[in-house]
Amino acid sequence: MTKRPLHPRSLAAQAMGKIDPLTKAVVPPIHLSSTYIRDEDNAYSSGFIYGRPDNETVHEAQAVLAMLEEAKAGALLFGSGMAAATAVFQALSPGDHVVASKVMYWALRSWLLTEATRWGLKIDFVESDDLAKLKAAVKPGVTKLVWIETPSNPLWTITDIAAAAEIAHAAGARLAVDSTCASPVHTRPLTLGADIVMHAATKVLNGHSDVIAGALCARQGDDFWARIKTVRKGQGGILGPFEAYLLMRGMRTLHVRQERQSASAMTLAQKLAAHPLVSRVLYPGLPQHPGHDIAARQMEGGFGFMLSVQVTGGEAAAIKSAAHVELYKRATSLGGVESLIEHRASIEGAGSPCPPDLLRLSTGIEDVDDLYADLDQALKAGHR
Repeated sequence: MTKRPLHPRSLAAQAMGKIDPLTKAVVPPIHLSSTYIRDEDNAYSSGFIYGRPDNETVHEAQAVLAMLEEAKAGALLFGSGMAAATAVFQALSPGDHVVASKVMYWALRSWLLTEATRWGLKIDFVESDDLAKLKAAVKPGVTKLVWIETPSNPLWTITDIAAAAEIAHAAGARLAVDSTCASPVHTRPLTLGADIVMHAATKVLNGHSDVIAGALCARQGDDFWARIKTVRKGQGGILGPFEAYLLMRGMRTLHVRQERQSASAMTLAQKLAAHPLVSRVLYPGLPQHPGHDIAARQMEGGFGFMLSVQVTGGEAAAIKSAAHVELYKRATSLGGVESLIEHRASIEGAGSPCPPDLLRLSTGIEDVDDLYADLDQALKAGHR
């Protein structure tokens, strides 16, 4: 690799320039071994002992992600986004106080309300985009972790990461950011003061809807990061080598996919905002979005691939509209090359902050005019 400074998109496209030393292959091989040979003196000069914590394919993918996030302490890959997220909370101690975004990935919110609470964590949920409420919820000397998601799924509210970091640090707490829907292409939370950034790597990092994976990146290698490593190793929530290989393949095209997807999402948001059968579009790229100014400051090169629309006619019209799409796929998840649509309130159930008339849209790489035409005919069919 050249010694000149390279843009992250160049480094990612070539997987950090890694060349297989044996065959000179430009695509790194998959290392499947679960165990490694000891030296004659019983040591492990290779640095590899056992496949659960040690796998070269996993290490290579972690290096690419750490580079993208500017994570000085490195990155850790997990077997799922939930495994990554829960590892952060499991690195805390029973009785610790946590402040978390009220609007967040529903499965994590459910886990915090049940398993984490039974384990002894004290959780307060707050509208983290309201900095006054966030500051009021944080207890100096008591709060150990502030967890925010921005843009938040599925309402796409925006939290000021730098301001949230100041609030957390002033209280002696750490700030963790779920940046799944921004990705390092648009936002790098660690450079804004966050301590931990989390990704459901299943989503846009992989981008092909064929991997379940999660990731954590850290700004500094402190005792808390060491505890997270211990949780990962001890509980075995690691990513397998084949999945790591697929994830690295996805990250090689991350920039071109994100740039296309975000541009299409903006076009769709603008057109849908004027659609007579849409009462509201939730997308931080629109000037009327309440978090637009903050998003414009902390997001680069676009506002992401996710948006939601509230349909006139209420819940019934929303569900019926989703049932009539032809190009969009009615499926859970997000971030793949194919566009997805989902009625979120039906998925999240009781206690969801999601309005019943809302449809969540994950924008893929299809032609944007085709995507809009599909939504237009589906909305019309949903109101017949």
